[in-house]
Amino acid sequence: MNDLSNLLLLLGLGAIVGLWLKLSVSRELAVKEARQQCLQHGLQLLDETVGLRGVRLRRVNGLRRIERCYGFEVSIDGHDREAARLWMLGRSLSGLSLPTVASASRDSIARPAPNAPASNVVQLHARRHRDADRLH
Repeated sequence: MNDLSNLLLLLGLGAIVGLWLKLSVSRELAVKEARQQCLQHGLQLLDETVGLRGVRLRRVNGLRRIERCYGFEVSIDGHDREAARLWMLGRSLSGLSLPTVASASRDSIARPAPNAPASNVVQLHARRHRDADRLH
């Protein structure tokens, strides 16, 4: 009985090590894909890593396959951190979620007007109401 329990323990340990190695390879593939997507979209991959956020079953061509979701952080201009996600189905990318920012509005926020005074005060203007005696 002792030999059987040792064999089962060894098989269980081998299965855990095999699963860990498979997940490590999958994670490295996700890091490579995140780098490639950041390069393609003009983003900076922060921390050079991804983290497993979830696992789900997905039906592809009538077969159920495991899809992994990885989260990572990117920077648009080097001064911010934005969340991003990618979904991997086997060794291929099945989904991608990146932050979007309108470049014109972002540029106007980042750079003040050339003749603007150096101040952090925003000038407020009175709102015009059609019905001045309304409370709401």
